[in-house]
Amino acid sequence: MQIDKLRGKELDQLFKAILSLRDVEECYEFFDDLCTINEIQSLAQRLEVARMLQHGYTYHKIETETGASTATISRVKRCLNYGNDSYQMTLDRVYEQEKQEPQK
Repeated sequence: MQIDKLRGKELDQLFKAILSLRDVEECYEFFDDLCTINEIQSLAQRLEVARMLQHGYTYHKIETETGASTATISRVKRCLNYGNDSYQMTLDRVYEQEKQEPQK
């Protein structure tokens, strides 16, 4: 499994640091220190591509709305179909949280 090649002390430390963040504002601050703006936007773009693929959007529509390349869209789609189901798990949790938030 690919994930086993990633495992290590440094990544454990990174993931524990991310899991220790208390709210979205702390995430903004941490990721601003950790990554470039382009890196953060690229991660967010991939999650949005996954959401759009799950909702049946075409590659063309996803490309137009997100600016993602077809290579990125294909990679995300491959992960959705053959990966660890982490996109699905994460998006499900985000939807659940959004349903529980008070309406503005």
